[in-house]
This record gives sequence, structure tokens and C-alpha cells, in this order.
Amino acid sequence: MDIILKYFPEIKQEQIEQFAAIKALYTEWNEKINVISRKDIDNLYERHVLHSLSIAKLIQFKTATKILDLGTGGGFPGIPLAIIFPESRFHLVDSIGKKLNVVDDVKTRLGLKNTFIFHTRAEDMDYQYDFVVSRAVAPLSDLLRWTKGKYLPKDQNAFKNGLICLKGGDIDAELSAVSNVKKFPVSKYFDEEFFKDKYIIYKEQ
Repeated sequence: MDIILKYFPEIKQEQIEQFAAIKALYTEWNEKINVISRKDIDNLYERHVLHSLSIAKLIQFKTATKILDLGTGGGFPGIPLAIIFPESRFHLVDSIGKKLNVVDDVKTRLGLKNTFIFHTRAEDMDYQYDFVVSRAVAPLSDLLRWTKGKYLPKDQNAFKNGLICLKGGDIDAELSAVSNVKKFPVSKYFDEEFFKDKYIIYKEQ
């Protein structure tokens, strides 16, 4: 939890309490189903929560911004972002129902009223969004195909509406297949060794 306050010292008491509660909730669920790898649960705040929040260092979503978390899995990056941006609206989507049971329980027990869960594929969603976010779900070309036509026409944030995804490792070949992609190193925001090869990828719609 200290690592969150290290980089986000300005968060309010309610947000501090919500972030503090995350570890016990995921640990409890992880004993039932493998939501997060066993080796990562002890590094939950660094490798999952803070990693998700790197998006909040790149962009501050304005009030009423609509965000789709594609392939949310156990709720990342959607749940941490929903805590940090309580005035924005998040739709967390995944095709794997058992993980969404976890996400639904976590968001309910955290009191996140800006978060909505959908058991479906992104392509089948009928809504439009300012941004789609995703974390290590699929190649960029697939993400772009799945989210085509999913963006609102009017921009209201510092970045134009589009896709923001978290990726790691050697991704140059993957990015070279898509034009006008921007890559931001997460190590620009966070000092920990884990983030040395992690990137935020942005593609305007």
C-alpha cells in the first residue's frame, strides 16, 4: 500500500481505504480460484495496482469520461483506475465468467458506483467510449480490430479518444505493424525494477 502513496500522495481518505482493502479481497478470492498468479499475489500493489495506475500518470480522465476495460481479467487496469477516477465511468468486460465474479464482488465491497461489469466480448458491446484500456490481453492489431467503431466522436480529454494499453518486453515488431502509435515508458513515472521494460501504448482512434 505504501507504494501507492509514494506516487499518489494526493489521494483522498476514501481512496486510501479502498486501495488498502484490495489486498485482502484478492487474497481471499485467490484461495478459491487462480485470479492472480501465486507468485504475484505478494507483489499485488506493485505489479498489478501500480502498473494499472501508470495510465493515470499519462492522462487525467475528466469528469464523465467513459472507459472500456477490454479483457479485464481480475479487474486490471479497470478497478484501480475506477478508484483513482471516481467521476469517470468504467465498463469492465471479459469473456471468462468466473473471473468476473471476482471483479463484481471486489467492486461491490469497495463501493465503486462508477464501475459496471459485462460478461461478453468487446465486439458485442453496443456502447461507445472515450477510451478503451487493456492490459496484456492481445496483440495491438487485434485490439484495434475488436474496438473499431467503439469510440465517441467528440474528444474531451488531453488525449484524443482512442486505445490505451499496457504492454511489456520487446514490442517493437508488434508496434511496427500499426501506424501512428505512441509508446511511453512506465519507468518515466515509477522507479521500481519491474517497470524497466513496461510501456503504455496509445493509438488515437
